[in-house]
Amino acid sequence: MPIQPVRLDFLLSSPHHTRPFEADARYIPDGQPKPVVVFVHGFKGFKDWGHFNLLADYFAQQGFVFVKLNLSHNGLVVGGSGDLEDLEAFGHNNFSLELDDIGSLLTTLLDPKATPLPAPETDLTRLALLGHSRGGGLVLLKAAEDARVKAVVTWAAINNVNPGWTEELMQHWEKEGVFHVENSRTKQQLPLYFQIVEDYHQNRLRLDIPHNVRRKLRNRPTLIVHGDQDETVAVQKAHELKSWHPEAELAILPGVTHNLGGGHPWLQASLPTEAHQTADVTIEFLRRVL
Repeated sequence: MPIQPVRLDFLLSSPHHTRPFEADARYIPDGQPKPVVVFVHGFKGFKDWGHFNLLADYFAQQGFVFVKLNLSHNGLVVGGSGDLEDLEAFGHNNFSLELDDIGSLLTTLLDPKATPLPAPETDLTRLALLGHSRGGGLVLLKAAEDARVKAVVTWAAINNVNPGWTEELMQHWEKEGVFHVENSRTKQQLPLYFQIVEDYHQNRLRLDIPHNVRRKLRNRPTLIVHGDQDETVAVQKAHELKSWHPEAELAILPGVTHNLGGGHPWLQASLPTEAHQTADVTIEFLRRVL
């Protein structure tokens, strides 16, 4: 029977807004300093979605401290239902807020007076970011602007924060102030306020994934993982990322879908096969580069 990791839950705050947000860490308490992996969820996602807790335990059992966070404006509420419920917050989310949230987490982890992680268990000089889907795009951007990140891994990542907004959509969106997308799982109509477009234009260089990958990640160990059956983000996006960062490692996994075989809720006691395969490829890479 595998050893069950210790779980630490903690709250975060940001100087950029007033919403507290949650994070947790998993590790095996063996007294050995371990590399730290910070996991960032995607659009409509959250840290406890589906099989993500099983993933955290698996990484911990393989010798890592695994940290995951709820991005502050992802629609969850501290002490709430554990699912999307604050649609106003969701609508006021943007990419800059998300990058700043990740930065707040890194600063907390690296501050000896603030970190929830026990020093004997943690080697924060070996810190990696791991992101799924939209979170994959975020970790590329964060690694590009933050030298504290020593390696970066993407799973089924977007490679442009602008998904191809049409001129017609933009005109309607700006006029109405809001555009709704359906959450296919819950059937909620999720608002996206026009401020996300304004934030994109105001911070275009910071949010330019192709530019930042080409210019700022060339010497950073990078792994791009994508399934060849991804129904949400085309596998071509991974090949494009690789073309911008030739030194990156690319793993195209046969038969793997966007959510790595999982769904929410995930009621089984073991990881989906696709997620297990994806985790093993990632762990092998991180053991080599951290």
